[in-house]
Amino acid sequence: MITRRLLLGVLCAASTATIYSQIQTNAGVQYLQCMPKDMSTDFSDLSNTYFLADSLASFDAAKGEGLVEWDRYRLSPRQAFNLNGYWPVRMQMLDFPDAAYDNDPRLRLQIEFVSPRTVRIRMLTTPIVPKDDADDPMFAPAFKSRKATASWPSTVSSNAIVYKSPFGTVEVQRYPFRLVLRDAQGRILTQSRHVRDNDSTQVKLLPFSFIKRGADNSRSVNPVFLLSPGERIYGCGESFTSLNKVGQKVHLSVTDPQGPETDGMYKPVPFYFSNRGYGIFMHTAAPVTADFGASYIGAQRLFMADEQIDLFVFFGSPKDILNEYTDITGKSPMLPLWSFGTWMSRITYFSQDEGLEIARQLRQHKIPADVIHFDTGWFGVDWQCDYEFAKDRFKDPVKMLQQLSKDGFHTCLWQLPYFTPKNRFFPEIIERGLHVQNATGGMPVEDAILDFTNPETVDWYQQKIAGLMRQGVSTIKCDFGEAAPYNGIYHNQRGGLYEHNLYPLRYNKALFEAIEREHPGEGLIWARSAWAGSQRYALHWGGDAATNNIGMMGDLRGGLSFGLSGFSFWSHDMGGFVTASPEDIYRRWLPFGFLSSHTRAHGAPPTEPWLISESFTQAFRECAEMKYKLMPYVYAQAKDCSERGLPMVRALLVEFPEDPGAWLVEDQYMFGSQILVAPLMESGHGRMVYLPSQSGDGGSSKWIDYQTRKVYQSGYRQIEAGSIPCIILVRDGSLIPHAPLAQRTDQIDWNAIELKEYKAAATRSVGLLYKPGDKEIQRIEK
Repeated sequence: MITRRLLLGVLCAASTATIYSQIQTNAGVQYLQCMPKDMSTDFSDLSNTYFLADSLASFDAAKGEGLVEWDRYRLSPRQAFNLNGYWPVRMQMLDFPDAAYDNDPRLRLQIEFVSPRTVRIRMLTTPIVPKDDADDPMFAPAFKSRKATASWPSTVSSNAIVYKSPFGTVEVQRYPFRLVLRDAQGRILTQSRHVRDNDSTQVKLLPFSFIKRGADNSRSVNPVFLLSPGERIYGCGESFTSLNKVGQKVHLSVTDPQGPETDGMYKPVPFYFSNRGYGIFMHTAAPVTADFGASYIGAQRLFMADEQIDLFVFFGSPKDILNEYTDITGKSPMLPLWSFGTWMSRITYFSQDEGLEIARQLRQHKIPADVIHFDTGWFGVDWQCDYEFAKDRFKDPVKMLQQLSKDGFHTCLWQLPYFTPKNRFFPEIIERGLHVQNATGGMPVEDAILDFTNPETVDWYQQKIAGLMRQGVSTIKCDFGEAAPYNGIYHNQRGGLYEHNLYPLRYNKALFEAIEREHPGEGLIWARSAWAGSQRYALHWGGDAATNNIGMMGDLRGGLSFGLSGFSFWSHDMGGFVTASPEDIYRRWLPFGFLSSHTRAHGAPPTEPWLISESFTQAFRECAEMKYKLMPYVYAQAKDCSERGLPMVRALLVEFPEDPGAWLVEDQYMFGSQILVAPLMESGHGRMVYLPSQSGDGGSSKWIDYQTRKVYQSGYRQIEAGSIPCIILVRDGSLIPHAPLAQRTDQIDWNAIELKEYKAAATRSVGLLYKPGDKEIQRIEK
């Protein structure tokens, strides 16, 4: 038999997180730090008490408030021939004193109408009413300061209360208690599950419920909704598994998955939507395990560590839902023009001379570029963040930054929020209590982890960042942030269960605001971790991808899923990160990188094209030139995304929701609204591509090859790539603004824009134009 010690030894020797994800968890507690929490295991624990939503005890339709009766149950083991299962059995409490508690508590239900498309549903498991939204970091300031809510007309009967808007209805059934969502035509989109939905011979899943743990009397909730035949679920953050989450068990707890090849996530987001026309934002910071038909094919089971249910429900198309969701949690800000240019990096440049030489080589090889990034090696000791350039290798950092700026380069620097005992700031952080603490006031882990719930910590941190900005640094890499201790005690008096997932959001916010304060209108970070609301502090990149086809596939899936979760801007390391990229994979990754909102070459050296080969340098240059010529298109589309909560790297289903085939595609994307990109995911010169049917704006079902101008009909097509190793197609009827080639974005001639028309059978051509300094987007047409 394998001992536990031997098993852990094997795990520690593993090079990736893949093996870790196979270990079973116990009551949601992960054995290793890189593992997400599985909250579903708590809901089959026979030591817990179960409360099942049974009936609506009372309700005031005018106020949208009432009481739900929760019937008390226990789980009893049950044998049936070759099956040992469990059965929910009604329970009479033995609590003492019995007069002090309710066997079947009646607890608050509140329904609030945020807009004609958005409803908020809150249900409590205790009499304690939570604090208002004022201090919630997930909510956008505009949402927190709202003065009025929408009004949905209601109809009250003996069976139900029905609220209706032009876009859908919410029905609250009295008994059995149900929440029923319908579209504008009355079709049921989904509904909550009651214990009566189980048949008489077997219980395959528990219904809408919450638990009281036998271990400590803490509570957790489990909303359960119908999952219909043919239903598809999308979102949940930067997930690297298949875009359609049906059949998956998705763990929404921030982890470091060591790349985009496993089911762990740097950037989980408790939000998803369905192809049936509704979406749900689980407003919680606690870990969630969302079981979308994995354990029972007809149910979405939302196992939440939280003790309250707070759901925002949205009605409409993917674009409608993303717009509504980002009205609540915030939209990505429009980013400065230079950020859309080429970022050149590796792990890592170690000196002033090296950074200046990289800049010189970029200009000498005529590769358009705007940013030089110094990764972990600009300090005195590699990886030891002290906010100061190494004095022996950076003789005059201010002069270096001025020279880079003169040559048209902005500068980005790496840092992280963890301080090892050998870091020179470690004693100060401990002495001043700027770190996350444990129950004794000590340290829950070996490193000092900055506590961003502490205003003094935020001020200390932002002063360090401001000092770099004032020297001439443009932006900062917001690395790590996934390891906030679950057992930590935070300055705001909250525990790690509720602060772990919020840590990336607070970290993103502190850094973004420090940069924005020093460079007004140019706030920008380069972050790895995120949670709901982090899109307000753009931008984020896909983490440490493997340098192979799987790494590229994982990055593409992650970027698409991230965009389906309310984030407009996203990037990835072209060629992968972990080892020197093989030329073939790097070459095929280039167009994917340059046709993303933000473009960075980064990873193990060499990343610089002139150190690989002359032909590769030409390929790199050609892709860079393509994006810089397309910069007017990129800039206008980015502005449009920032206003509507849309992603630049966009799943086809967002743009073509009426085309069933578009919902199936996860290895292609729309770059903005008019250019379709199909990367070569394997070695070769072509691939099968799905071309959606188009509608609106005078469009047709034809697509035009960006490189060759060849015209293709919608449907599945085998297409050969042009000189750029990628399939790039433009929607028929598109007007794409181009600029004369420039080597840096501040030299683009915005007065010489050419409107290139891509038209085959369309009756007209349309596009968007937005120039630096413009107040609004122009709709252009021919």
